[in-house]
Amino acid sequence: MRQTEFFMKATDPKTLTVGQLMQDAVTRCTSRTEASTIAHLMTHRNYGSLPVVEEDGTLVGIVTEYDLLQAMTEGRDLRKMLAIEIMSTHPVSVTEDQTLAQVADLFQDRYLTRVPVVRNNKLVGILARRDVLFGYMKASQYWS
Repeated sequence: MRQTEFFMKATDPKTLTVGQLMQDAVTRCTSRTEASTIAHLMTHRNYGSLPVVEEDGTLVGIVTEYDLLQAMTEGRDLRKMLAIEIMSTHPVSVTEDQTLAQVADLFQDRYLTRVPVVRNNKLVGILARRDVLFGYMKASQYWS
């Protein structure tokens, strides 16, 4: 859940941080998760990507819709593949203390839709462009 959902008064949007904007309940997978399971989760829960973590929560990659589509167009069988075979390694990530302006620039400059949020390289949340817009609107009290 986003902290911005609990705002009761207007706040300067420039002061918002990733920690306030991010979703902290993140569905994740491991490098050994089958690609077909990832595709199922993404299509049934309307996710655009799934972070890949080690057992201790360390972020090691991300599987995106693009990664799955690429494997499909190459004729690969998602039922016979694991996340490690299709994931993007070294994903762009952000930290909880980064500002709304910083992440908005990152989304625009890198053409990103969402980014994992890490603390000491461990996954603690995910931030989507929609979360940034929601936080901005809620802080500005334009939200109805």
